[in-house]
Amino acid sequence: MNVLSYSINPLKGLYAISGVEVGQHFYWQIGGFQIHGQVLITSWVVIAILLGSAAIAVRSPQTIPTGGQFFFEYVLEFIRDVSKTQIGEEYRPWVPFIGTMFLFIFVSNWSGALLPWKIIQLPHGELAAPTNDINTTVALALLTSVAYFYAGLTKKGLGYFGKYIQPTPILLPINILEDFTKPLSLSFRLFGNILADELVVVVLVSLVPLVVPIPVMFLGLFTSGIQALIFATLAAAYIGESLEGHH
Repeated sequence: MNVLSYSINPLKGLYAISGVEVGQHFYWQIGGFQIHGQVLITSWVVIAILLGSAAIAVRSPQTIPTGGQFFFEYVLEFIRDVSKTQIGEEYRPWVPFIGTMFLFIFVSNWSGALLPWKIIQLPHGELAAPTNDINTTVALALLTSVAYFYAGLTKKGLGYFGKYIQPTPILLPINILEDFTKPLSLSFRLFGNILADELVVVVLVSLVPLVVPIPVMFLGLFTSGIQALIFATLAAAYIGESLEGHH
């Protein structure tokens, strides 16, 4: 009985740690699930901005693109170049995935600096960029993991798992650990940079509300775009690695 009690206590401690939260959150109760409402609201706004912008830009396509059509075609070519560079000749099926990741993260990051989320009052918590929430960045990282596992298994079948014992079976634990650290690094890098940028701006606005925060906000817009590019580039690189083999 003592042994059983001793083994249960650590589990209770783990459950208590998993329930720790930072700040307040606005929850929706759907069935037996508790969902972060503010993240869904801001994510839907970002998706609406992307769909609306694309619909307006291509509603009357022209042979020689101008305005919004030119901009979207330029972005598409840029995403194609990134995908081809990282994935190789088999890049075409993955352009929509890489492009969706890049555009969603890019607009999400910029929305945190450009949209006045704070003026919308919620019963609990406050609105912010979707990528300012660790749940969003972890979800994006897990989608990337599913994508590169799918790419490898589709091309090589179960032989894909042979990469874990290359170049020697001794490296099996390290190779397995590598696949666990990829989504961790993707999610925490994006979350940490966006959260830090918004915190710096908030602190500077509270201390020096007029001129000083403006250059920092422009720098934040630049770094937010870079973070979207880094995430998309790494996602494409992981997919390319799965298609080509272990490096």
